[in-house]
Amino acid sequence: MISVIDYGLGNLHSVKNALDFLGVENNVISTAKELYAADALILPGVGAFPDAISALKTRKLFFELKAAAKEIPMLGICLGMQLLFEESDEFGLTEGLGLISGRVTKIHADGLKIPHMGWNELNICKKDPIIDGVDGGYVYFVHSYKAKCEERNIIADTAYGERIPTLVKADNIIVYGAQFHPEKSDSVGLKILNNFVKIINMRQYK
Repeated sequence: MISVIDYGLGNLHSVKNALDFLGVENNVISTAKELYAADALILPGVGAFPDAISALKTRKLFFELKAAAKEIPMLGICLGMQLLFEESDEFGLTEGLGLISGRVTKIHADGLKIPHMGWNELNICKKDPIIDGVDGGYVYFVHSYKAKCEERNIIADTAYGERIPTLVKADNIIVYGAQFHPEKSDSVGLKILNNFVKIINMRQYK
């Protein structure tokens, strides 16, 4: 069972519809006690970083997510990916979940429109099971901020005025982040979601 986390700021329906299309058993959860019943977690997100952290804390999910990620695979999508990092400077400095080292900062796009909205090329930086069978392609973005992190954590990037990490992975735990929306990225995005499911299944049957 993949559980999509509802904390009031997520694109829940599009993510759930994509999982339904793939034939993946899933549900939507909103409480800390439900986290540990999941085989994997998806943390979506739309909006501002401080609002999202506040919502997680209000629902008593902030510290519980930090703990659960040590045992349960997780995929953060868009703002959900940004929340995985240590901090963000959006509307002032705000602490993140700290599951991946790095900071979220404003995109400097040299005259290009912000937010970065639309289709951009996915450039593969290194091999990982999350991109098995994916040879680049285009994926869909809606964001104004980006992650700054270590090269070892970057699986794929894109160019929009500057380099933007678009697919990342934590050290030593199965936590991934996608800055783009895989659930809105046609066959490439669906392949990445399906690969996440395969990673979970391989972990279960080891």
